[in-house]
Order: sequence, then C-alpha cells, then structure tokens
Amino acid sequence: MRQAANPTKARSTSLINDYSSLLGEAVLRHRTRTAEHAARIEAELASRVKSEFIANMSHELRTPLNTVIGFSKLISEQERRRLPDEEIVEYANLIRDAASHLLAVINDILDISKIQSGKYTLEKRDVQLDEILIACLSSFRLLAQETRVNLVSSISPSLPSIRADGVKLRQIFTNLISNAIKFTPESGTVTVEARQLPDGRIAAMVTDNGIGMTDQELQVALTPFGQVDGSRTRWREGTGLGLPIAKSLVELHGGELKVSSKKNKGTEVWVMLPPPEQLSIVEARDAILGATDAAHHSHLVI
Repeated sequence: MRQAANPTKARSTSLINDYSSLLGEAVLRHRTRTAEHAARIEAELASRVKSEFIANMSHELRTPLNTVIGFSKLISEQERRRLPDEEIVEYANLIRDAASHLLAVINDILDISKIQSGKYTLEKRDVQLDEILIACLSSFRLLAQETRVNLVSSISPSLPSIRADGVKLRQIFTNLISNAIKFTPESGTVTVEARQLPDGRIAAMVTDNGIGMTDQELQVALTPFGQVDGSRTRWREGTGLGLPIAKSLVELHGGELKVSSKKNKGTEVWVMLPPPEQLSIVEARDAILGATDAAHHSHLVI
C-alpha cells in the first residue's frame, strides 16, 4: 500500500524551485544589464576616438596641404612678381617638408590598416641592431639640437646579429625616439640604450624625462588613433599612431614592447626582441615545409 505524499515537503520543494527560477532570472537580467552597459561604454569610447581621429586627421592633412598649395602658388606667380632666389629656395624647402609630413601621415594610416587586417608582412634577414640604432640617432641629432634636448646613447658594441626586418626595426625606433624628443622640454634628456639580456634576448630602451603620462593617458596612447591631448590646441602634433605601430611591429617580430610612465617625470619604453638563434613559429614552419618540398622534389627528379 503506497504512502501518501507529504504535502509540507512538496510545498517546500515547490517554493525552492520557484526561488531558484526567480534567482536565475535575476542573475540573467543582471548579466544582460552589465553586458549592455559595457557595450554602451565601448561604443561611446569608439565613437569618441573616431571623432577625435577625424578631427586630428583633418588638421594633420589640411595643414601641410595648405602649405603646399600656398607656397606653390607664390612660386607660380614668378612671372608677375619676381621673387629673390633665396625666397624661392625657402618656399621649395617648405613645400618639401610639408609633403614629407603628409606622406608620413598617409604611410602611418596605411601601416596600421595593414597590421589590423593581418596583411602586414616582414622581410627578415640578419641585421645589426646597433647599426640601426646609431643610424636613427644620427637622423635625430639636428632635431635634438634645435629643440635643445640632450640625446644620449649607451649601446653595447657586442650585440649579436638578429633575424629581423631592418626597415621595420628602424621605423620602430624612429617612432619611439621621435616621440621621446617631441614630449621632452628644453634641457631635457632622451637616452637610447641597448644590450643583450642573460636569457639571450636583445633589449633596447628609449627613456626621457619629459611630460610623462598617467596610466589612463598611457592606455589612450597605446590605442590606434588615440591622442592623449585630443584638443585642437595640443602643443605637439601627430596622428596618434607612432606608439601603436611600434608595438605591433615589435610583436610581429616575436618580441615585446613595454611602456612605463609617470606624469611630469618621464617615460620609459622597453623593446625586447627574441634571441638571435630563436626562430619564430612562422619561420620554423616555413623552414620545415621548405625542407619537405625540397626532399619531395629531389625524390621526383631521381
């Protein structure tokens, strides 16, 4: 004979199930609201960065274009209003400088677009990092003198050769040194160091005692198109792409870029590149596939 079900126990089980269902719905609603809030903040940030980028690009492109148009127009009026030879040379130099700046802006935009789309390739070969750094330093000596910034170097003479794209390495350090000089006031110092670490990696460091950044400003600076000072009156110009491009190029080499900065104290950028004997995953795969294809081809010929 079956025993009758306990109504109290059944009621308790029903209440527990109802409570669990309500609790689950509450958790789901909370998670949905949190996700919506995060998505809204991300969308607002993306919109703000996009707006600042458009404003910055408008300024960065119009300024050199106006220079090119204005001074070329003056030169074109040579027949009506004779200009002294020294003025023509000065105008031509201004046009060249403006065109070079414009080309640099366009190249930065193309580079970051290729990197983000995964279509950026490196042409690796044996290169000497010390030679690349010395060449970069030489190209900035005049700018450092004009801005009265001390440019100091401490590069180990015994750095081994590494497998890397020499052109892209120079682009990395050109961006880093340019930023350091740009944001260092008069009588400040920019130091470039390079040495081999105990674990075999090659480390290069660009340090300045300039205006520095807060943690939040550093996060913006590492974001493509982000400007720490997005206003039209910012005291230094630029696309906001130098640091993100440098970071991406270092990572494409299998290395790591680290930045530490303190407001009104300065910034320190470390670039760590893989040991000379260490092949990247892509290089190792290509080497294996190349050897396999060669052996297969040799077997077919025989």
